[in-house]
Amino acid sequence: MSAELDLSPPEVPEPTFLESVLRYGLFLGAIFQLICILAIIFPTSKGHEQEETESNDGKTTEQMKKPKGPTAQIRQKPKKESKKKR
Repeated sequence: MSAELDLSPPEVPEPTFLESVLRYGLFLGAIFQLICILAIIFPTSKGHEQEETESNDGKTTEQMKKPKGPTAQIRQKPKKESKKKR
């Protein structure tokens, strides 16, 4: 039982350039996904809220200027060609 045991770590080849690019690309993709998820969870942004209130104010003034009469929707349908009956 006094056999020698090889306890040295196994030989691992050096990663190639492509493997390195893939590894760092995956890390960047994971970080990007985390940022997107956090942006969904915490959607508050003061600049965005100010833009919304300004756009809402613009919409209300446009609605006041327009007459409240019935709005005519213009829809042009192609005329159906009828076949001549013989």
